[in-house]
Amino acid sequence: MQIHLSDVTSCEGKTIQVSAELELEKIKFQLGQFPVLEKKPVELTITNIGNKVLELKGSTTVTVGMPCDRCLEQVAVEIPCHIERKLDMKLTDEERVNDLDESNYLTGMDLDVDRLVYLEVLMSWPLKVLCREDCKGICSQCGKNLNDGPCGCAEEPKDPRMAAISDIFSKFKEV
Repeated sequence: MQIHLSDVTSCEGKTIQVSAELELEKIKFQLGQFPVLEKKPVELTITNIGNKVLELKGSTTVTVGMPCDRCLEQVAVEIPCHIERKLDMKLTDEERVNDLDESNYLTGMDLDVDRLVYLEVLMSWPLKVLCREDCKGICSQCGKNLNDGPCGCAEEPKDPRMAAISDIFSKFKEV
């Protein structure tokens, strides 16, 4: 959704509140493409704080389908987004690029809400996703999900050089 900001920019002290529906259907970047399973409307408050500077505050929650890092089953991960930005409307698009302000969600007087939320989701992306704490992962030989039960593959022979460490682990299971 695009929000035109010229009304707010023209009057110092003016505030508008917008509830914007997201059109975002997937999150796509270097790690792959992830479906957006659920999205709440973005509640934005845009205030002209003077000198053509806009204060942007908002929040939403986006639920993204991500694979478990161990078993690869899809997990619904809820990502809360809290937006707090100041937009200097005096700057041109070229000046923003030169200042290394990566606000490609702002073009002229138009604010792209979907792009803004997309960038917030990327910054809040979890480092590790598990379907459950005790996820057993997949078998390294046949690829079966070990959460569904044993696969029947023969265990790999243990490396004799690791025998001392194996003994430690078998004696102290909490290690």
